[in-house]
Amino acid sequence: MHPSHSSAPILADDFETGNFTTQLQRVDSAVNFSPPKPLLIATPLEAGNFPLFLYLHGYLLYNSFYSQLILHIASHGFIVVAPQLYTVAGPDISNEIGSTAAITNWLAEGLSKFLPPNVKPNCSKLALGGHSRGGKTAFAVALKKLNTTTNLKFSALIGIDPVDGMDRGKQTPPPVLTYKPHSFDFDMASLVIGSGLGELKKNPLFPPCAPKGVNHEDFFDECPKPSWHFVARNYGHLDMLDDETKGIIGKASYCLCKNEESRKPMRRFVGGAIVAFLKAYLLADDRDLIAIRDRPQNVPLDLKTIECYV
Repeated sequence: MHPSHSSAPILADDFETGNFTTQLQRVDSAVNFSPPKPLLIATPLEAGNFPLFLYLHGYLLYNSFYSQLILHIASHGFIVVAPQLYTVAGPDISNEIGSTAAITNWLAEGLSKFLPPNVKPNCSKLALGGHSRGGKTAFAVALKKLNTTTNLKFSALIGIDPVDGMDRGKQTPPPVLTYKPHSFDFDMASLVIGSGLGELKKNPLFPPCAPKGVNHEDFFDECPKPSWHFVARNYGHLDMLDDETKGIIGKASYCLCKNEESRKPMRRFVGGAIVAFLKAYLLADDRDLIAIRDRPQNVPLDLKTIECYV
């Protein structure tokens, strides 16, 4: 599906809470019909057959830190499945690649057992995405790294400030970026969202959270058609998380990365951009996505970059 270039698009309320009532449910990996990893599922409560979005958390973060974001997406008529891939991990993402494939293969058989009555997952309309290291993992799965295959086909791919290591030449294994334009070999639409402050240091003791050379710019440069790239100018690498993120890691999320004072505008933008993109490539309705490109003054923050390769 290639977006149509319709005239004078009207931006829908993708940046506001949608029309569906939602719930957040935890599914442990030790229950009957259990998934390969613990899950956080955001789902509409009304009856329907809804597209799926498999969402991967960032480095050392908890899936619960994205509760407000995934509920926003679910309120627009999507089922969002957010696994907890690990709690402690080294630089290698091989285990996360395998776990993501295993969860994908579980969805068709196991997911419906944990959804509200009359809520059905449409496994033929499936998107994959992630934040930071989770964004890299999503791209690695899409690229079939480590010869990974899945029973279900992804139709859309999303990277939220994806990061492929510490610096160019210091990629974490397995590397994803090749530094060859449009070299990614996958057959699906892609959206890359970047943070304008992600490449800046919060303080001299810590490196940037999304360093130049391994960040959103490089991921977008290697995407094939159709691909979209939006960068929020004055927001940081973790500004799409919940307002309150508990525990030591949650408190540290405000200290490690350069950030804006309020997370809400970035979270609203990321949620709305994802909704518009999923509507375009899972539901064949590109009006809202085109409107972000053509009327950026209507989004809840200042965009530094608006690019599409279609």
